[in-house]
Amino acid sequence: MSLIADVKSLDRSQKSAIWASYLGWTLDAFDFFLMVFMLKAIATEFGSDIKTVSVAVTLTLAARPFGALLFGYLADRFGRRPVLMIDIALFSALEFASAFAPSLTVLFVLRTLFGFAMGGEWGIGASLVMESIPARLRGPVSGLLQGGYPTGYLIASLVYYLLFDAIGWRGMFMIGVVPALLVILIRMHVHESPAFEARKGGPKVKVVRELTRHWKTALYLIVLMTAFNFFSHGTQDIYPTFLQVQHGFDTHTTGTLAIVMNVGALVGGIGFGIWSEKIGRKRAIIVASLLALPIIPLWAFAATPLLLGLGAFLVQVAVQGAWGIVPVHLNELSPPLVRGMFPGFAYQAGNLIASVNLPIQAGIAKASGGNYGLALAIMCGVMAVIIAAWTAIGPERQDADFTAEARALAA
Repeated sequence: MSLIADVKSLDRSQKSAIWASYLGWTLDAFDFFLMVFMLKAIATEFGSDIKTVSVAVTLTLAARPFGALLFGYLADRFGRRPVLMIDIALFSALEFASAFAPSLTVLFVLRTLFGFAMGGEWGIGASLVMESIPARLRGPVSGLLQGGYPTGYLIASLVYYLLFDAIGWRGMFMIGVVPALLVILIRMHVHESPAFEARKGGPKVKVVRELTRHWKTALYLIVLMTAFNFFSHGTQDIYPTFLQVQHGFDTHTTGTLAIVMNVGALVGGIGFGIWSEKIGRKRAIIVASLLALPIIPLWAFAATPLLLGLGAFLVQVAVQGAWGIVPVHLNELSPPLVRGMFPGFAYQAGNLIASVNLPIQAGIAKASGGNYGLALAIMCGVMAVIIAAWTAIGPERQDADFTAEARALAA
């Protein structure tokens, strides 16, 4: 009951900041996973193959750290709120433009630009929220924010299930312009971060100096986020292809199983986010990631839709359970002067390194005679162990006072 009371005690601006960040990440993921569902259809239209078209996903991921650097820097200089609005409007426009790509090359360019814009949203939204709410709510809200990602995948699954056969891949991209409406919510109801306001008049942001001073933390987090991104993308990106190609499931069965998977992701992210307030960030990440290991045989090698659905639900409870702690853990470990940029850059740099995931998994499947289940199992198992081990040797900084740190910098 205390958690419910704490949530009710938040003011309108704090609640709006949470919802704006959650919905922004939801709609980011919605677009990204639309592309995952449409690999086969795009390959067919342009006379290519799935492995070639999957380069578009790699380009999207690879461009994200550069967007995180630029938009994060601007957010640390000019405020989280205005930069977040610009960023969301930009990736919405690029999403819509993707529907009109006349060739695979043009689509690759648009998806690269989209990745650049998409790279700024996560870090800025997370810092805005984490700096705006009480420390005791960071864990639960972290799980909710990260839950936006599987929510986006869930919505993409529903849209694919209901509309793809009628409107095709170009119509699916047109639907992705919806995130632009989120700018209105931010403009009307969300206030600037109290921590950013508290350090106005303080030292100006010097990105290179801050990264140099905190290079050990940056390197630790980049390695951690590389493993995390292989963990999530390695269990999600090729999953629709696994169902469509290896099992021969139709649009509706594929969409249904993806929905089940993302319900499990929501349960895991929110549940472990709440639990991290009691057992700590590191312990929650370790427990969640190792929980995936015994589920792998059911998830990757079951034969029936029912068992595959159960495995998908449980494995995403584990994967997104670990991910639910990421927003708060990265923000608590970030230097206060560059909190708008640092978490997002570490996260997206990990994405850059992990951007080869889909081609790697497609290559494993091709080498094993089309066994996508094997590719899923290998990536999930290896990354679960790496995340648990690397987290165990790393730092933890729960309950840091962001606003007090900002005032001290401005003094």
